[in-house]
Amino acid sequence: MNVIAATGNAGKLREFARIFAPFGIEVTAQKDVLPELSVEENGTSFAENAFLKADAVHRLTGRAAVADDSGLCIDALEGAPGVYSARYCGEDTSYSVKMQHLLEELRDVPEKERTARFVSHICFIDEGGSQIDAKGVCEGLIGFKPCGNGGFGYDPLFMINGKTFAELSDSEKDACSHRGKALRILAEKLEQHHR
Repeated sequence: MNVIAATGNAGKLREFARIFAPFGIEVTAQKDVLPELSVEENGTSFAENAFLKADAVHRLTGRAAVADDSGLCIDALEGAPGVYSARYCGEDTSYSVKMQHLLEELRDVPEKERTARFVSHICFIDEGGSQIDAKGVCEGLIGFKPCGNGGFGYDPLFMINGKTFAELSDSEKDACSHRGKALRILAEKLEQHHR
């Protein structure tokens, strides 16, 4: 099966391809099919935004499409940046700037109160328009400084078992990450759906 990944994020594309591969699902990048498409993510939840992206690609191509909307939810910031994770401090701001701003906001917050979670909501729409949703959550803590060179986005700040996502290997991250969990749930649902 081939699906179009409704994202322009190269990191997400790599994770989609890696996690779907064992299930025999091939991923085509949106830019290879709809290079000009830009979907406004104006939903108020991860689920709404994932649907907006998958639905736009499906409607324009008639092909199966998958989209992820995900973000970092920090308890001490009342769940922020949440659905605005990619647009936090402005859409064109680098993640190093976004992370420095978060660290400033959390400057006086002690370690045990720096609880946070990454949330991923994935929406899949098949050729016939049937929709399948999956959600994954990974609980962790926000570190005191960025660490590691792997991953992307807020990975250098998000800690699980004493390491940041950016310090984990691809396979270690996929095994515990929000997107890894959601994609595996989705792949299992797809197998049942196609039986």
